[in-house]
Amino acid sequence: MLTMANRPRPTAPKRRRMLFWAALALVVTAAVAGGLGLRQWLFQRWPVTPPSIQRVTIAPGTGVGQIALQLEQAGVIGDADRFVSLARWREAAQKIKAGEYEFVKAATPVEILDRLVAGDVVKIRITIPEGFTLREIAARVEAAGIGSAEQFRKAATDPVRLKKLGIPGPSLEGYLFPETYIVNSTTTTAEIVRAMVFQFERQLTPALLAAARARGLDRHQLVTLASIVQKEAGSEAEMPLIAGVFHNRLRKGMRLQADPTVIYGIAGFDGNLTRRHLETPTPYNTYTRAGLPPGPIASPGLAALKAAAEPASTAALYFVARGDGRHEFNATLEAHNRAVNTFQRRGR
Repeated sequence: MLTMANRPRPTAPKRRRMLFWAALALVVTAAVAGGLGLRQWLFQRWPVTPPSIQRVTIAPGTGVGQIALQLEQAGVIGDADRFVSLARWREAAQKIKAGEYEFVKAATPVEILDRLVAGDVVKIRITIPEGFTLREIAARVEAAGIGSAEQFRKAATDPVRLKKLGIPGPSLEGYLFPETYIVNSTTTTAEIVRAMVFQFERQLTPALLAAARARGLDRHQLVTLASIVQKEAGSEAEMPLIAGVFHNRLRKGMRLQADPTVIYGIAGFDGNLTRRHLETPTPYNTYTRAGLPPGPIASPGLAALKAAAEPASTAALYFVARGDGRHEFNATLEAHNRAVNTFQRRGR
């Protein structure tokens, strides 16, 4: 029986063959590894041009494998598996942001991954003009592709949100600040509502509220009056004067007689304001009821809020549209009636 000590050693030719095959195996392994590494390196840095403008939407919670397949199917990358390897190697697989991405020009997988991690999503601009009502805002948001108008209205009439904000009304009418908002496809209607209210609260400074209180208006009354000023004014320059007229009428116990409030209270208004409308009592008809209506009739801008809080000093109690975007102001009913006759005749 042979032991390790007395087992014969391989001959020199045999040892050389063993060393040759071992070396060959190492060379092949290195070549394969090098080839794979080279291909991965080339994949990462070789730009891919999409066949056309491509938009890829990544839903929240989507795994990196599915994301890579979406990119490959869109022609944005050439190999989904290698993209997954790249994302994992860079520890970015869990850092990709959800949203809608647009791919227009050639880009390397590294550049694509950097965009996904940075959340460089398609931006959606939603501009809310001053004087828009809640219904109009909801329609504008829906038209931008963010949820539905009904979802927006539901978020803007949420009793829990209204109570938390201390708003004594059935909705956020008037408290959705008119501004341009930049959102993306994953933004919810509730998030837009929160952003609009946040912007409103930023504008309504303590100084503005203090000025309103000095004139006998609480926050809700200030926003309500500002919304009427917003709808009545043809320009920001006239807002303080119009606000001054309304303050004068409130102080004297006169009815505001503001057409926009009547229109707001008419369901399905067709654009033609009639005498019957002016004489039909509704909570918002300031021809038939004294004081302010129960709440805002639109979203006032900052100029209207400032005008309502700090109106111009004027003796005027009346104003009428001149037909050129301006108004004629008068302190007496007689002068007002003459102005009405003048500008109504001019308008015919």
